[in-house]
Amino acid sequence: MIYKRRKSLLTVLLLAFLSALAVSAHAADVPKVTIEELKSMLGRSDLIIIDVRIERDWKASALKIKGAVWEDFMDVDTWAKKYAKDKTIVLYCD
Repeated sequence: MIYKRRKSLLTVLLLAFLSALAVSAHAADVPKVTIEELKSMLGRSDLIIIDVRIERDWKASALKIKGAVWEDFMDVDTWAKKYAKDKTIVLYCD
């Protein structure tokens, strides 16, 4: 159940991120990755992992993906443009 919730929230966050970049996308067009797929991508130079959990949850958590950066999901308009569009960007939360 937690995995399905994460997957749904990841889809929502990806849509929000794409909207912030002024990219027109439908839910069916947003790429999704499984945990296994993400694990196989770790270490790639073209991968950016963004943790968009609520800041207090992120700070309190011992569970973080190595190399991930934290960004405030409520402030996407501010930070979205700083990431290169030619990178693979994965957003995740709890």
